[in-house]
Amino acid sequence: MNILETKELYHDFGGLEVLFGVNLQVQKGERHAVIGPNGAGKTTLFNVITGTYRPRRGQVFFQGKDVTGSRPHEMARLGMGRSFQITSTFNRLTAFQNIRLAILSKRGIRFHLFRKVDKMLDVTRETDQVLKRINLDRERDMPAGVLSYGKHRALEISLALATDPDLIMLDEPTAGMSRDETHYAVGLIRRLTEGKTLVIIEHDMDVVFSLADRITVLHYGQILATGAPNEVRQNQAVKDAYLGELEG
Repeated sequence: MNILETKELYHDFGGLEVLFGVNLQVQKGERHAVIGPNGAGKTTLFNVITGTYRPRRGQVFFQGKDVTGSRPHEMARLGMGRSFQITSTFNRLTAFQNIRLAILSKRGIRFHLFRKVDKMLDVTRETDQVLKRINLDRERDMPAGVLSYGKHRALEISLALATDPDLIMLDEPTAGMSRDETHYAVGLIRRLTEGKTLVIIEHDMDVVFSLADRITVLHYGQILATGAPNEVRQNQAVKDAYLGELEG
């Protein structure tokens, strides 16, 4: 069963075509990677799926429902969580406060009640549980802006997951990380997405092949191939267009 499907998606910027009839299918419960060279249209595809952009043509289906043109906050309510290529935390708030805001959002508690949240013990307990799961309990009261890059990215990934979405969309979660930070992030993603559906954009092929159940290769705005990691690795067209230049 497909939890996410796009049909003939097209998008352009001022006449510059970026997506050309993309038909993506993501099965419920799988970890699906979208790869391709810079400029292939990967982040644009994410932006169209999550409602940041409205497609010029085509449709987006989420959990069997046509959600084409829905706004990001509407997609979040339907059960889609997303992280961005550039970190998007509140840097002046602590790690605890960042996670708490996401949990408040999940519970539908408006921000104007912020002064009362300290008395919401169940919210505090859930926030501390999330921090422990992502190994940030020691940094609980540190402003997000002073966290190491790897910890900062871990916090952002957890924000995408704090609302308990059915589908998680991660845009280059290991970008800029050291090898040790990447290893930590991969373990964190694997653990936190257990039993959920993950779609990930990633340039690090070690990360892709260690995480993904299926891979879609996007090339100049079109899907070049989709399949299991070994199938994609052996695909000559993919080697010629992308993997060969990375592995060569």
